[in-house]
Parts: sequence; structure tokens; C-alpha cells
Amino acid sequence: MDLQLTDDQQALVRMVRDFAEREVAPKAAEIDRDARYPAELVARMAELGLLGIEVPVEYGGSGLDTVSYVLAMEAVSAACASTGVIMSVNNSLVCDPLLKFGTEEQKQRWLTPLASGERLGCFQLSEPEAGSDAAAQKTVAEPDGAGGFVINGVKNWITNGPQADTGILFAMTDRPAGHRGITAFIIDMHEPGVRRGHKDDKLGIRGSHSAQIFYDDHRVPADRVLAGVGQGFKVAMSTLDGGRIGIAAQALGIAKAAFETAAHYAGDRKTFGKRVIDHQAMAFMLADMETQYEAARLLTLHAATLKSQGVRHSLESAMAKLMASEVANRVAKDAIQVHGGNCYVTEYDVQRYFRDAKITEIYEGTSEVQRIVIASHLLKS
Repeated sequence: MDLQLTDDQQALVRMVRDFAEREVAPKAAEIDRDARYPAELVARMAELGLLGIEVPVEYGGSGLDTVSYVLAMEAVSAACASTGVIMSVNNSLVCDPLLKFGTEEQKQRWLTPLASGERLGCFQLSEPEAGSDAAAQKTVAEPDGAGGFVINGVKNWITNGPQADTGILFAMTDRPAGHRGITAFIIDMHEPGVRRGHKDDKLGIRGSHSAQIFYDDHRVPADRVLAGVGQGFKVAMSTLDGGRIGIAAQALGIAKAAFETAAHYAGDRKTFGKRVIDHQAMAFMLADMETQYEAARLLTLHAATLKSQGVRHSLESAMAKLMASEVANRVAKDAIQVHGGNCYVTEYDVQRYFRDAKITEIYEGTSEVQRIVIASHLLKS
């Protein structure tokens, strides 16, 4: 794997870091405290081309690769994990399946405004009784007699749900067929029959709003089917392979921010007459934090490189997501320890990193699901 960044990638990193440091980071604590959706930052990301990084220019995107996406996601997430996941969902879970599976007409109508930031997207797979078990869908789409479908059901924990204009929805069109009976639909969130619940009050990533989405006799025409009837499970699994790279990048950003905050604190704070970092126990802890971060980063960049090359990356994405999310949680926990009693007051950002890190082990496939994916590949070898 070539670890040298291209000129385009280097330029992107400079631009995104400048945006993150100047515009995102100063607002992150307030966004978290007030659980405020950062509409102005989302608009700026649209202006900077960060909402469709891998989408070709002809469809409103930036035309860059997955490595570029990882670098941008990490930088934004280090400043504010809430802002990072808003960006991740639009890129990984909405633009990517439309680009990969959409017809030319669907790309022109739906992908272009999403990639350019004119519209915001959400991904609707989870349900009250179907989280990790994606095949346990209860939302149904029945033929309407005119070539379209009528959708009824409930979706849970839908990131961007309160603000989204467009959704990628998964529903059962043939229940006896099990996972082969799932179909993916493109949803206009402003049409009749789509109702949004109250936003969830969350432990972390509080500025990234999620909610239940209710479908009550929502009608969709045949041209809203993505990839064909019965192909939804394939769409979902392929999309999550790429989405896990985005969440790994988010986790890397959280880990990097937690480490840098802890290292700075340990260099300034004195105990027993010397700096915290001069105590061997603390120095070793910081050494482990940085080493774990770099290892997770290499796994993530490897998965991103494979995706950019069009190579299957299910195993590598699962490994990257598992490693990066668990590293983010370990590093954030150790950063708390470095801060001692100060970690327990909201004046210090370290408590936000600790709360934000946890979700990376859960969404887009729990750590347990990642281990199942990895083990299944080992058993086939």
C-alpha cells in the first residue's frame, strides 16, 4: 500500500483541517451541550464539496477517492464527531449506493442534489426489532396495482432523520423469501405518508440528530426502486461495507483528538513536583494510545485503498471498523484517566470524546457483528 498522499489528497487535507480548526472546533462544545444540529456547518461542508467526496463531478460531487474521504472524515470528526457523522451518512450510506446501484435517471434526479449538498440524505435500515439482524425487517412495501408500492412500517435511530430530504429505505416486498425479499427504495422525505418522530436524546454525538421515521400508506412509484425488486439486502450489505470505513475514520478522529488533548494536558499539568507526562505510568499510557491509533489508521487506509481500487473489501472494512472503534474507546478512556478529576467536569473536552466514542462500536454493525464478519471469512479460507 502506497502511504504517500497525492497532491490532491494533500490539498484536501489542508483545506479540511483549516475548516475544522477555524469553523468546527470552536462550536463543538456548544453543539454537544445544546444538542444543536449544526446547520451552518453542514452548509459549509456542501460549499467545500465534502458531502459527495467520492461522487464524480458530473453528478455534483468532488470526484475524489475513498482515501480522500477517510482523511476528510477524520479531520472533521476530530473537531466535532457530530458534524462528522452527518457528513458520513450522506457520503457513505446515501450517495454511495445511489452511485453504485442507481440508474442514470436516478443519479441525475437524486444523487446530484445530495452530492452537491442541495439535499441531505438518510439511510433507513434499522427498526425497533431489527438492528444487527437486518433480515428481520417488518416494514412492508405492497404493490399498489399501478406498478408502484405502498409502504407501512417504522424505522429506528435514523441519523439525519429529522433534517433529511431523501432517504434510502429498506422494506419487505416478499416476506417468505427472507432476506431475498427485501427491496431498497428512494424516498422523498417531504411527501405524504412519511412522518418523523421526536429526535432522540443521546449520550454522545448529540448534534447529530436521529429519530424514528413512520410510514403510513406512503406511495412510491416504480422508478424509486433501487437496484431492482428483491435486491435490497445486497444493496444494504454493500453499502455497509463502505459505511464502516467512514465510521472507522470517525473513530480515528475521536481517538486523535482524545490523545492530543491528553498529551497536551500531561505536558502542562504537574503532580508530585513534575509534569504528568514525566511519570512513567502516564508516559507509557500515552505511548500505547498513539501506537493503537496508528495501527487502526493503517487498517482503515488499507480498506479505503481497496475500495478506491474497486476490490472487494468486506473483510478489511470490518477489521478497520472493529479496530478503530475499539481503539477510540480505549484512547478516550485513557485520556480520561490522564486528566484525573478534571475529566468529570464539562469544562474539559475529554468527557465529550469519551461519550462520542461509544457509538462507533455500535452503529453500522456492532463490534460483535464485525467479529462475525471477520470469522466468516476465516472459516471460508
